[in-house]
Amino acid sequence: MDSALIARSVRRCSFGRFALWLAPWLGVLGVGAWALWLCLRYGLYQTNMDNRYVFGLWIFLDLSIIALGAGAFFTGFLLYVMKKRELKAVIGSAVVLGFICYSAAMALLAVDVGQPLRAWFTYWHPNAHSMLTEVTFCITCYLTVLLIEYVPVILKTRKLRQIPAYAVFEWELHKLVPVFALIGTLLSFFHQGSLGGLFGVLRGRPFAFREGFALWPSTFFLFILSAAAVGPSFILLTTWTVEKLTGRRLVKDDVYRLLCKVSGWLLLTYVGAKAVDTMIWINATAPRAGFEAYNFYLQKPFGPGTLMVEVLLLGLLPALLLLRGAKEGGLAMINGAALACAGIVLNRFVMTIQTLALPTLPFDRFLWYVPSWQENAAFGAMLAYGVIVYSFSYRYLILFPQEKELSRHVS
Repeated sequence: MDSALIARSVRRCSFGRFALWLAPWLGVLGVGAWALWLCLRYGLYQTNMDNRYVFGLWIFLDLSIIALGAGAFFTGFLLYVMKKRELKAVIGSAVVLGFICYSAAMALLAVDVGQPLRAWFTYWHPNAHSMLTEVTFCITCYLTVLLIEYVPVILKTRKLRQIPAYAVFEWELHKLVPVFALIGTLLSFFHQGSLGGLFGVLRGRPFAFREGFALWPSTFFLFILSAAAVGPSFILLTTWTVEKLTGRRLVKDDVYRLLCKVSGWLLLTYVGAKAVDTMIWINATAPRAGFEAYNFYLQKPFGPGTLMVEVLLLGLLPALLLLRGAKEGGLAMINGAALACAGIVLNRFVMTIQTLALPTLPFDRFLWYVPSWQENAAFGAMLAYGVIVYSFSYRYLILFPQEKELSRHVS
């Protein structure tokens, strides 16, 4: 049997083909689990981080996947608050992607603490003056919100809806989803901003330090805006990828066009704000700290080209492509979304890795950092975990309510 009827008569591949798809990802997850165990059992000397390079591959990836996972809170905000009903077609997928991103980030952070038996200290003995304390509480609470939003998606499955008690519970919980979406928006707003604000207040790192608006440095607002801009692009890119892998239409074209339009205009706004922030830093902030801006780009791995790629090639260009894709669709839409996601990853790389690599004192040297195999394997495990969870969710749950209707038209 080549296919099976699952989740309200939506056809899926046979279990044998599904198992073949999962096999390599389970292998990657197994290797990563072994690397995580080594770090938990023997300590962070298994990594190539040290007292000077405390933000390595894991923190960079945490910031990246949390930014990409912003599509969950922003899609919920657009659907339930701004009443963009077209996005109901992807809200289930957005919730699953958000849950995957945030749970993976929390798992990596649990290992990155270095002493997991003391990980609870941040909750019981919080440092009220640390932005990381606010980030910890907000991410934890938002992960709980995502889990609550995930429950109605699970309860909509064909088998569970046959149980009256589950059907009633799903209906009652569904009525509260807009409330949780609004709570999630507020939580994400503050923790995305605090992640950026963390680097903006590092006076000992003039490359990242920024002047503030009231209590917050400019990076607080740039992180919020960039995450909100790229989140819809990640939803779009993921949906398109699943369509290509499965050979099935999942959403209508107007959904893609709306995601393009929202992401394009927000990204264009972010690029403008980023350009203004950079010019202020070059002409005022850096000189006041005793540096000329060109001093930060003298090291071979990070020349001025890095800034140009981030702002123009992976910022302005994808914004224009997304706006064109909102009208015409096609490759402009996909290429714009892919470049936008690459841009957010590069930005988080610059804020973590490049910030720590650059010398800040005359006698300092450039700090090289190459992740150990344990760090790479741990990231591979989180990636495999995401693919596995999303694959099971797509196979057995209703992530795309338009799929059945579109499949009928194709038939």
